[in-house]
Amino acid sequence: MTGQTKRLLDAIIAQRSQGNETIALAMKTKLILKGLNPDRFTATTADDPAVLAKVRAIAQSLNVQVW
Repeated sequence: MTGQTKRLLDAIIAQRSQGNETIALAMKTKLILKGLNPDRFTATTADDPAVLAKVRAIAQSLNVQVW
């Protein structure tokens, strides 16, 4: 499957920012500091199980529901 990482990162940013662009930028920065640059992933990026596990762990630590 491809693009799942991008969808999860976008969901984290959307849920935490709730439409506020400033908070969305802050969330992107927080993800970059945690080692995941959301701009690096696209809908055609191959999904790495280790990266997906890291994204889910970050989502859980931020109290964000991801599917």
